[in-house]
Amino acid sequence: MSSYQHAFLWPDWPAPPGVKAVTTTRAGGVSSNPFKSLNLAAHVGDSEDAVVRNREILRLRLGLPNTPCWLDQVHGNTVIDAAGAECNHRADGSFAGKPGVVCVVMTADCLPILLCDKSGQTVAALHGGWRGLVAGIIPAGVKAFGCAPGDITAWLGPAIGPLAFEVGVEVRNAFMETDPQHTDAFAPAGDRWLADIYQLAWRQLEALGVTAIYGGGWCTATDTERFYSYRRDGSTGRMASLIWREQ
Repeated sequence: MSSYQHAFLWPDWPAPPGVKAVTTTRAGGVSSNPFKSLNLAAHVGDSEDAVVRNREILRLRLGLPNTPCWLDQVHGNTVIDAAGAECNHRADGSFAGKPGVVCVVMTADCLPILLCDKSGQTVAALHGGWRGLVAGIIPAGVKAFGCAPGDITAWLGPAIGPLAFEVGVEVRNAFMETDPQHTDAFAPAGDRWLADIYQLAWRQLEALGVTAIYGGGWCTATDTERFYSYRRDGSTGRMASLIWREQ
């Protein structure tokens, strides 16, 4: 899975030398409740000053080579080249084939997916909400690499767990239309369903030919100490998952 130290989760995966990846938790920042404390999102109602300070804390503690390519996430399937992209570009993923370019997605129940190729030349960060998974954010991210999917390694960061992610039949039907084998990722819960977003993403990656998959196993909705959860709290902050190549 990962190692946890202070405000960060460090992926435990066989990334090539020079590829750096991390997910923040809610700890270590300056925001007040209900955003306490390392909220990195400017669109959730937190004070602008707190978000600016939190992003600076992030930059300094991680020693980031450049400002992350923050996205305006819309639960779609657009993946952009982070090199030269304007901040707050409307997309749900970014990739970088150059060193020093920091890809990032923000989440608070949705699934952050970090990717790198085994040569360490290209990295990507994807925002995997259920709508984005149905829309094809993972195939779009894999396609951006331009290499065989078998040469890509994936890490699944903290998201809502399979015992907390209750959805309606329309969500299950949307996934079933894309792949009938997704049935194993849903468990009945009365007239609704419990969805395993980790399994859904894992299956999509494997179907594309990505077999080196790591991470998973958290639940943002139930781990109140470490994670923000929109479904649990409504008004809340966002964690960030970042990946880059060293310069």
